[in-house]
Formats: sequence, C-alpha cells, structure tokens
Amino acid sequence: MNILIKYFAICGGLWAGLAQSLSGATAPSYSEMVPNTTALKAGTNGVLSIEEVELAVLRENPSLKAARANWEAMKQRVPQARAWQDPRAGFDTVAGRFVSIPPNSFTDQKLTVEQAVPLSGRNRLRGEAAEAEAMVAFADMHRRELDLLARGRTLYYALANARAQLRINQSNTELLERFAEISRAKYEAGSKPESDVLIAETDLAKLHELKADILRQISDAESQLNVVMNRPAQSPLPGQEELRPFTLELELTPLQDLALTNRPELLMARKKIEVAEANLRAARREWIPDPSLEMEASRYNDAGQAVSELMAGVSIDLPWFNRRKYKAAIEEARQNKAAAAFELESAQKETLGLVRDALQKVETFHHHVELFSDRILPLARQNLTATRLEYETDKTGFLNLIDAQRTLQEVEATYWNHLTDYLSAVAELESVVGAEPRRATERHDSH
Repeated sequence: MNILIKYFAICGGLWAGLAQSLSGATAPSYSEMVPNTTALKAGTNGVLSIEEVELAVLRENPSLKAARANWEAMKQRVPQARAWQDPRAGFDTVAGRFVSIPPNSFTDQKLTVEQAVPLSGRNRLRGEAAEAEAMVAFADMHRRELDLLARGRTLYYALANARAQLRINQSNTELLERFAEISRAKYEAGSKPESDVLIAETDLAKLHELKADILRQISDAESQLNVVMNRPAQSPLPGQEELRPFTLELELTPLQDLALTNRPELLMARKKIEVAEANLRAARREWIPDPSLEMEASRYNDAGQAVSELMAGVSIDLPWFNRRKYKAAIEEARQNKAAAAFELESAQKETLGLVRDALQKVETFHHHVELFSDRILPLARQNLTATRLEYETDKTGFLNLIDAQRTLQEVEATYWNHLTDYLSAVAELESVVGAEPRRATERHDSH
C-alpha cells in the first residue's frame, strides 16, 4: 500500500500546485513529482512489483498525459478571463482637402487612445468561473488516474492469476504422469484394468489443452498491461510477486463519507456549481456598464505646435434599452445553476450506491478467499493424499483417485480466481471512493 500513500500525497501536492499556479506562482509539474519509470525493470528481488506498474501507469500513460495537458491549458484561461480589455488607439489624418480654409480652422491629424475600465467586476467573476473550470479539468484528470490505476492493478492481478494457473496446470500434469505410471505398472501386473491407464492419458491430454488456453491468457494480460504502461505490447515482463490476501476492516458509513469528500465526480459537480454562480453574478452585473475613458490629441492645419488641442471623454454602453436580452441571460444562468445543483445531488446519490455495491463485492470475495484458504483447499489436499494412499494399497479404484485430483485442481484454480477477484474489487473500491479505503477507518477513529 506504500504506492497508494505516495499517490495520494502526489495528488495533495497537485492540489497545492493548482492553487499556486492560479494565484500566479509556479507549480511543480506532475512529471517532477512522479519518479521516472520509462525503463521498467524488475525490483531488487527480481520480480515486477505492483508499485512499479502503478508508477509506470501514472507517468507514461498517454491518456493521462492528454488529461494533464488539458488541465494545463485550462489553467491558462484564468489570466485571460481576469484581464482588462485591450486598450484601443486610433489615428486620423487628412488625405486630401479640396476647399480653401483659414489657418487653424480644421483638424489635420487626430490621435485617440481608449481604455475600458471594468468597474462592474465582471472580469473578476469571469476569472472565478475560469478557476472553477480549471478545477473541473483537474478532477477529470484525477478520475482518469484512478481508473487507469485500477485497470493497471487489475491487469497485474490477472497476469499473476494466469501464471498461478499455469503453475497449477504444470503441477497437476506431473501428478497425473505419476498416476499414469502407477496405473500402467498395476495394469502390467494384472491387478488393474487398462481403462485406468486410458483415463489418466485422457486427463493428461485435457491438461495440455488447458495449458494452451492459459498461455493465451498470459499473453493477453501481458499485452494489455504493457499497453496501459505505454510500452510495446510484445515487451517481456519480469516475474511477479505472489498474490497474497489481506484484510480490510471497513464500514459502509465512514467509507461513504470518505467518498463524498474525495470522489472526483463530486468535486467536478461542486465546481460546476461555482462556475454557474459566477456566471449568474456576472449576468446580473451586465446591467452595470463599464465606462471607457478616452484621450484625444488634435493638430490643426498650419499649426506650429505638435498638439493643438487635448480632449478627454468617457463613454458607456446603455444596456437598459435592451432589457429582454439581459433578463434572458440572467434566467439562463439561473437555470444552469439549478441544473448543476441537481447534478451534484444525483452524483452524491450515485456515489453512495456505488460505494455500497463495491464494498459488498469486496466483502463477498474476501469471504470466498477465506473459505477456500482455511477449509476447502486443505480438505481437497488431504482428500487427494488419502485417496492416493488407498489406491496404491488397492483399497479404492482409479476413478476415485482421478476424481480427487480433479477436485483439487478445480479448488486451487478457483481459489486463485477468488483471490484475483478480491484484489481487483479492492482496486475498484479505491477507484470509486477516490481515496485509499483505509483512510475511512482512520477518519472514523479520529472522530
């Protein structure tokens, strides 16, 4: 779980970095905060760890790079939205005069400079909306990170499961080969029928067929895992750590509270409400005209000085004569805010249901893992050992021995499937909550 602690620490750093960047400071880039994993290598013990896979996904996945680029782009909208309108400058000069006029009676050249002053504060409100939209982009990036992390972990577990199934297949193949030798010896001695040998050979052929399917599963898992880490699909992957179960003491209510705080979809919904509120306030301030200050310098014909006359002025829009337009804009913004509020309510209800379902899945698969590990798997092994001894002493038939061997093979395969499903369910739960589930227990204890 160290990678999860590092990951959420990185996310916390990104939140702080976003606040700094929006305020004008320079925030560290994501690539500076995540160690370089371009060259994926086995760990110190010669195996590929789940932490290495997760770090590779976080740094190298192109979909995440696209989301980060979108977030960086959205941040650049904030200073644009806050900025004043560009000043305007104009210059007029006489191109031709076809009448006789006295000196200094008409303007020959005129220079004007105009600047709109945002006294209404609409630019500040537009900046607030842009900040909230940047946070929406960050939350979207965070969601993509969570989904890809969960996918990377699930593929890692699937690959480990397929490799475990291959080991089970090889072990059962060796076991059946010994059974075939025993049955062949008994057949040659005349104590057992030839059908025992044929049954063993048939089961061996089925195991060889199953091995081909498992090798295909390993190839598929390796390809998909390489792709999610942005590596060539055919790149070789080192061996893996053996999957081990662990227990999470989780309660539904603290976990739901944690999800309501950390789930990216809820952050996006809240920030969309902030965007709508800022847009509504800006729409209401459309009734307040922003004045434009103007300076004008003129030079009369035949004047000896550079500037003959200097004038200052102010101009404003007159929105009160277009009430229907601005009232419609206010109503549109109000409805957008209401829609955002309903979306937040819907996302909260959906989150509570998703957490409940994900937790139920975790608990169910954990029950299966414990049941198989503590009871079913030991009993199947004991049954095979006892049946083998009975067969060797001619106390039972070969069909009973084969049936015991098949049962153990199925139980071992099912155990690894349940363990993979359990670990994948934990990864899915973390993706749904948006934070490590253990934090729900810590948060509950602190209260």
